[in-house]
Amino acid sequence: MARQRVYAVAQPTPLEEIALPVDTRVFIKREDLSPIHAYKWRGAYNRMALLSPEERTKGVVCASAGNHAQGVALAAKKLGIQARIYMPVSTPHMKQFEVKRHGGDHVEVILTGDSYSDAALAALDYAAAKELTFIHAYDDLRTMGGQGTIADEIVMSGQGPFDVAYLQIGGGGMAASVACWLRAYYPDIRIVGVEGVDQASMAAAVKAGKPVTLDYVDVFCDGTAVKKAGALTHPLCAELIDEFITVSNEEVSAAIEVLWNTCRSIPEPSGAMGLAGLLKERDSLTGQKVLTILCGANVDFEQLAWIAHHAGIGADRRKYYRCRMPEAPGGLLHLLDNIMEGINIVEVQYGKVDSKNAFPVIGFEASPPALQLLDRRLTEHGILHEDVTSEADVEFRIINYDARLFEHPYFITLEFPERAGALHDFLQAVQTRNSVCYFNYTYTGEQVGRALIGFEFDSNTLREEFREHLARSGNTYREVEASVLSRML
Repeated sequence: MARQRVYAVAQPTPLEEIALPVDTRVFIKREDLSPIHAYKWRGAYNRMALLSPEERTKGVVCASAGNHAQGVALAAKKLGIQARIYMPVSTPHMKQFEVKRHGGDHVEVILTGDSYSDAALAALDYAAAKELTFIHAYDDLRTMGGQGTIADEIVMSGQGPFDVAYLQIGGGGMAASVACWLRAYYPDIRIVGVEGVDQASMAAAVKAGKPVTLDYVDVFCDGTAVKKAGALTHPLCAELIDEFITVSNEEVSAAIEVLWNTCRSIPEPSGAMGLAGLLKERDSLTGQKVLTILCGANVDFEQLAWIAHHAGIGADRRKYYRCRMPEAPGGLLHLLDNIMEGINIVEVQYGKVDSKNAFPVIGFEASPPALQLLDRRLTEHGILHEDVTSEADVEFRIINYDARLFEHPYFITLEFPERAGALHDFLQAVQTRNSVCYFNYTYTGEQVGRALIGFEFDSNTLREEFREHLARSGNTYREVEASVLSRML
């Protein structure tokens, strides 16, 4: 049995209830606590343990975006099998390192192509040419048998029955095997398949009645970035999964933040997709017992900044507005004075582009009701504004400015306590001496905030008076070096 085979290399993972501010009991299967910090070891080991002596001697081939490769590497070393592992060139370095660490001399890593599909084609070609066994990441009943032990452990935990299960889907192996087992023991359970907005290959296959190839696949959730659903997994998912939903990268980031806050786990994006789907539908889950799987935590460190920045957007508590106001001294301060109650500023992008009107982009963070109130306040105070939360120039922080409009400019980098009102207090203290011509600030989660600010003056005399005043103010700042200023201006 698969249960007996997989436990030769690892123990069952915990099923943990987490506390969310909703009237719903939420249980998370902690596959992040497995030997490879993901569930893929189960299917890989089960499949490779079933190889014939001849197949073991010849060796195996696989393709993976990371986690399946680690499972194959772990199994190869345990079983004494040589494995040739194909991975996309873009595979995070951490996952490449872990494959080599788990497999040692038993693995050879080949980086090829820009996606899992590219790597899989190369691996299949090599396996066919050399007559080697291909260890499929999902489209193999023996692989799926190992993955299904997740559900076996859930049932054995005694925490069921569950009303709903949210299962993330890439190729569909885990979703199909877990759904099959859960439905056998909990006949009334509703099973929801969760896919990325630009990764919904299984939903497309179910709709078309056969696997279809997506033209484009987003790779933020790299573990589920599959262009085409499996030939075996597709009919099983069509039969066993009640509905399919999609989640955005921002919603996945919000789910990662929830898992950090509740159980101090930082999953990889694909690992949090199930919870993202649950959170998206939480208003309809009142009074129910809900299950999802944290299926992996092999996140690349460099992804964390993007995740942290976009979690607030995914949780509907962060918005970016482009405002229009007169280009005049104290304009930004006037905006803050009139709308700031209950609102945090997390970003300011502003450069002077017109002598009459200013167009700052400001990122606000607050509860959804407070953000709705903010929109009304802006309208009531006659401040023209538009929601630019997902616009490309805001996303990539393109701050336009026309340096020819700057009069006697003076630039500093300001450091201030990251508390409500600190930035406002600074602007209030200096508002009568200048106009702001440039402002670049973003919240980083530190105890202090840092902003690059440009001021302009009617004369050099006023500029020098301001410098002297600032020097006596007690603020922590540095003047921008002349070499940097020359590039900016």
